[in-house]
Amino acid sequence: MKLLDNIQFPAQVQQPSMPSSDFFDFRTITNAAEIDVPDSSSVFDEDTLAVDGRPVPGYSEMRYIPFGASNDLPYHLIRTIGGDEVLSQNLFFNVLTAYGSGLKYIDLQTKQPSEDPEIRRFMLTNSLNEFYLEQCTDMKYFFFSVAVIILDREGKKIVQVRHKDACYCRFEKADRKGRINHVFYANWNKQGSLSRKDVEMLTLLNEKNPLGHLEVLMGRAPGADGLTRVRSTDRKFAVVMRFPTPGQRYYPAPYYTALFRGDWYDLKRLIGKAKKAKIRNHSSVKYQVEIHKDYWQNIFVEENILDPVKQQERVKKEKENIKSFVTGLENSGKVWISSYYIDSYGHEQRSVRINKIDTTKEGGDWNDDIQEASNMICYGTNIHPNLVGATPGKSQSNNSGSDKRELFTLKQSLETAFHDMLLKIHEVVIFFNRWEDKVKPQIPVILLTTLDQNTDAKKVTPDGDTSDPND
Repeated sequence: MKLLDNIQFPAQVQQPSMPSSDFFDFRTITNAAEIDVPDSSSVFDEDTLAVDGRPVPGYSEMRYIPFGASNDLPYHLIRTIGGDEVLSQNLFFNVLTAYGSGLKYIDLQTKQPSEDPEIRRFMLTNSLNEFYLEQCTDMKYFFFSVAVIILDREGKKIVQVRHKDACYCRFEKADRKGRINHVFYANWNKQGSLSRKDVEMLTLLNEKNPLGHLEVLMGRAPGADGLTRVRSTDRKFAVVMRFPTPGQRYYPAPYYTALFRGDWYDLKRLIGKAKKAKIRNHSSVKYQVEIHKDYWQNIFVEENILDPVKQQERVKKEKENIKSFVTGLENSGKVWISSYYIDSYGHEQRSVRINKIDTTKEGGDWNDDIQEASNMICYGTNIHPNLVGATPGKSQSNNSGSDKRELFTLKQSLETAFHDMLLKIHEVVIFFNRWEDKVKPQIPVILLTTLDQNTDAKKVTPDGDTSDPND
């Protein structure tokens, strides 16, 4: 007996190697395919950070601190996050929870969003909701964000606020008093060809007291010398909102980056590539057909085929008949009748035997491991797996609706620290523009409710006011 020789098995597919990068290769052999998974921890190289700084292109007398030893850490970080569907969606979820119900300038009298024409015009001309979302994104990715305030010609009003992408911002080396005085904004991907015109230098307001610093510069408050006078002709200044992390003076190290210094991010990617290689390098044969050596001779005798060429044509035709019989929806429910006999040893001898190959487990290895890795990524990004659907299946420990509502409420409450950081720029605007008696900035959060509340959600402000988001 033999396997039908016209059943073609797909050739082994060589897994393509990963593009060259600054990472070293971590390799394993699965199903004769080479799998390259970069070691993600190598993007974090704070130990080799150039603390003395580098000359700023076009400003040779000034020095900036690179963002990572090669000054390209934020770009690597963005690519690394984008390389995993669970991690990228978790960061997206964190951005959305930080956004809450959006930024509001709340009227102090009515406790509702301000209808003051001057304030409304300022919010609309600066697209403050979009500005706030951009700030949330940088805060969740890099744990700091940079905003620029632009004053009118007289220096009496802040008329514009603009977001500066954190990945393009570099801080000046601190002076002897430990103060960072400037932020440099440029496309550092082209750092080898940058000139003075490619780098925007922004005066950085004092991180601990940006409002007081700005008032001194604009002659509204006395300086260290006790004099009240205009000290700057600049009308554009940077304000930094920074979530502190231990030991990081310039660029914070977000807590979720422990996923890269550990093993789970790489393990999850390795499992995915191994499953892909296994599926690619395994044939998807569903049936094995065994044909007795006398089967063909019996056909030749029954059909009186003596010409060897015609015999080969008949063999080929019969193989096609069998293949057509075992495949295709139109053959469902049909019956195959074949003969067999028992030889002198008592063994069954069949003319044709069709064996069905079990392919239900194809590529199903490591399912538990990849689920565990996904849960670890959720843990590393401070998200319960049930909130983002990383724990699938009916047999899993999915929480009830009440539990998920409480988990979401807890998640929203943990955004308070980020909200406090992000509101700093708006506090500066409101007080400098003399609106402190009119409005205050707030970020209401979404509070999911039970059915007896006659609404599916409420907006809750930090002072306890609630409203229906559908109103």
